Amino acid sequence: MARRKIIAGNWKMNMTPSEAVELVNTLKPLVANEEVDVVFCVPAIDIVPVVEAVKGSNIHVGAENMYFEEKGAYTGEISPNMLVDAGVKYVILGHSERREYFGETNEDINKKMHKAFEHGLTPIMCCGESLEQREQGVTMDFIRQQVKVGFLGLTAEQAKEAVIAYEPIWAIGTGKTATTEQAQEVCKAIRECIAEVYDEATAEAIRIQYGGSVNAATAPELFAQADIDGGLVGGAALKPDFGKIVNYK
Repeated sequence: MARRKIIAGNWKMNMTPSEAVELVNTLKPLVANEEVDVVFCVPAIDIVPVVEAVKGSNIHVGAENMYFEEKGAYTGEISPNMLVDAGVKYVILGHSERREYFGETNEDINKKMHKAFEHGLTPIMCCGESLEQREQGVTMDFIRQQVKVGFLGLTAEQAKEAVIAYEPIWAIGTGKTATTEQAQEVCKAIRECIAEVYDEATAEAIRIQYGGSVNAATAPELFAQADIDGGLVGGAALKPDFGKIVNYK
């Protein structure tokens, strides 16, 4: 069975609530492709107006992060139940910026993965290596660790529903894109890692995105690869070009 492509925009720390609604209204007709899952992952303060703005369209709303507790003395954090109540379906976990700037560990991300599933949220778990790690030849050791710890204790049924986003850190926002061969090679190895942890059926079902300077020109070739099931798109998700990425064929 062919896996359904999932193309998600990660807005990062961009767009005020009013700008967000304006952007959604611009993009709505451009991303109207029923053959793929389209997700806008937006800053927390934009979630409520964006959920309202996408009503009646094919767009799902995702969060860029969440905490692994449901309530309590965690000033500034957002819980999974808050996201669900607001109408969120997806949540990005373990983005390299969260890992690097905010010290999130594989163990933190594993707790968040469990909590997301507990609340019916679909996690988009990010993994990826730095330029230094790629040059040292430890890319797959590093990514396998991120995947194995991130998925620790999750059932095969849960794993099948999850999304993994491979984002080489050296290609995020730098204008450098991994070659199609590099991207496919790592996504294939991630699928093999899932097969080792679970089984072939789970590995066949899980969707693996590529992220890192994806644009309208690179999307068709990337998304045609056997193990690349769509993209996690940064800068280009804030422009009309996102429509071309979603309608890559």
